[in-house]
Amino acid sequence: MYIPPHFAQTRPEELHRIVREHPLGMLVTQGEGGLDADHLPFEFDPGAGSLGALQAHVARANPLWQRCPTGTPVMVVFRGAEAFISPSWYPSKHEAHRQVPTWNYEVVHAHGTLAVRDDERFVRGLVARLTRRHEAAEPRPWRMGDSAPEFIDGLLRHIVGIEIAITSLVGKSKLSQNKDLRDRLGAADALAARGQTELAQRMRDTC
Repeated sequence: MYIPPHFAQTRPEELHRIVREHPLGMLVTQGEGGLDADHLPFEFDPGAGSLGALQAHVARANPLWQRCPTGTPVMVVFRGAEAFISPSWYPSKHEAHRQVPTWNYEVVHAHGTLAVRDDERFVRGLVARLTRRHEAAEPRPWRMGDSAPEFIDGLLRHIVGIEIAITSLVGKSKLSQNKDLRDRLGAADALAARGQTELAQRMRDTC
């Protein structure tokens, strides 16, 4: 990933935030058939190992866990807030007409080593944690106990767990840091007016 110095994101707390707030990661692998990508919701454990670990599960029918045995190097891409930026949102554009369209975004590349976790206890615990986290905002959160045990047991037999020991986290936050303050704020205001409040706030945070 090309990262100009002014867009480099190196703060661990920000890298972790992007991963936590946008947990649907793109797991990139390479095998005999070439490059492949799987899109999986990950649980991030920052306290595991030196840089943390990512955990997810795949369908047993997915060849990923057999094609990429334990020890396979992988990369997971987490895309944060992103949006098109019009030059018309920059006050300076209307004075000098020297601005062009662009795209602002946040992204983290997590590199690591994959381990296959084909055991029921790991998978059950992972599914329970993912469920608790993502159901938490519901008025009546769904729980695994809402379904008959034999039903849940049958579903768990059809998935396989994976765990990725992170070896590096590479981040990029392209938030108009290369623009004048008034242009950055003008673009942030335009994004907020269009409902892109997350990205607008990230841009304001850099001011």
